[in-house]
Amino acid sequence: MADSDPRLTPSTAFLEHTRASVARRVETFTARAGRTRPPGEDYPGQAALWAAIDAHVGSLAPDLTALAEDLHGHPETAFEEFRSRDALADLLRGHDQDVEVGVHGVATSLRAEWAAPGFDAARHPTVAVMSEYDALPGIGHACGHNIIAAAGAGAYLAAVRALAETPGAPVRVSLLGTPAEEGHSGKEYMIRGGMLTDVDAAVMVHPFSYDIASHTWIGRRVLTARYRGVPAHASSQPFMGRNALDAATLAYQGIGLMRQQMPPSDRVHAVISDGGERPSVVPGEAELTIYVRSQLADALQDLSARVDDILRGAALMAGVAVEIDWDPHPASLPIRNNQTLARRWAGTQARLGRVAMPGGIVPDSLAASTDFGNVSHLVPGIHPMVKVAPESVALHTEAFERCSRGPAADRATLDSAAGLAQVVADLARDPDLLADARKEFDAAGGPVGVDELFNLGGD
Repeated sequence: MADSDPRLTPSTAFLEHTRASVARRVETFTARAGRTRPPGEDYPGQAALWAAIDAHVGSLAPDLTALAEDLHGHPETAFEEFRSRDALADLLRGHDQDVEVGVHGVATSLRAEWAAPGFDAARHPTVAVMSEYDALPGIGHACGHNIIAAAGAGAYLAAVRALAETPGAPVRVSLLGTPAEEGHSGKEYMIRGGMLTDVDAAVMVHPFSYDIASHTWIGRRVLTARYRGVPAHASSQPFMGRNALDAATLAYQGIGLMRQQMPPSDRVHAVISDGGERPSVVPGEAELTIYVRSQLADALQDLSARVDDILRGAALMAGVAVEIDWDPHPASLPIRNNQTLARRWAGTQARLGRVAMPGGIVPDSLAASTDFGNVSHLVPGIHPMVKVAPESVALHTEAFERCSRGPAADRATLDSAAGLAQVVADLARDPDLLADARKEFDAAGGPVGVDELFNLGGD
């Protein structure tokens, strides 16, 4: 049996050492956090406001957990999430919220919005809560977006209810249903459709195998390289051909050799998606699909240029032409975590018995990509992680799909809804919190978009 062949069983030594090291750091941080008093009344009225949000989430619990369960049982992939969108919209309408669907240029998106009496967009903040609900092909909600959707809905409803009961907090709160995150960039399409107009801060949560207030998410660009040569009979007249597969192979090898000189925060993955049809014919066409990733936006620029050079150099060596198609859908930028807001999130979770760790406890190497990075480069934002699975379970696996439903998933949904709502309410009630978050955001470089970063659409 092939499955019993030891050559087909990757060593787990690195993972085991990593888990042991992380476990020690988590234990140390948790013990230290347990000796620290969770945030109390950072400003007048916070304790009462947070308690009201807890109560509202409690009353919403049956609807929120039912939504998460329903989405889990009916997974839909990117740009096909009509049923999921409607399920989320129905929940919101059932709680007296007006909902628009198909907003900001994406058919499977939605938006709900509430503004306090006296709200003025020129003077008062708008805070957006984001919900994802797309699934993965073949393995459903193996990233737990069903939890993200329900937690976002709960956060929006609980924040709106609590703020409506609290006079003197002129604010607008939006819930944005943002589809097509898996393998795509639905949020970037919505950004281009005006999603973040007048938005001052954005929050969402993501399921994981640890509770983390601020974790690394790396940027990603996708490209396709198509080599075009000259087909010929591989035996009788090979000299009359120009081998496109040779170019694709040279490019693949060049990327592999480049990895020796790449920063440890960078990643490149490539597959030869077309290498010809018959061995007896010199391939006249070949194609690679490539992901280019980096933890830093400017490093992603540098890595993109190096990959581009390799692809063009391979064409020269093989004597063929190449067409390089960068970003068939928009790039995802690294997340710019706002630590001011992340610390407030950690405070909300401490009250619920969770220890949301800061960055650096869990290694940055355990990182993937998300289009929330694009949001976080335009407004202050947080994308904390909430534990639903054992530490040994990775995202995008069948095991994680199973963990995204059940008691642990339900608790994560409700804890996340309360935490996000409490951060939203604090942004509404505490002008210093938003000011500090904005100051940190500006110090990190201020707003920058994908097109500007990669000089797309310019000269």
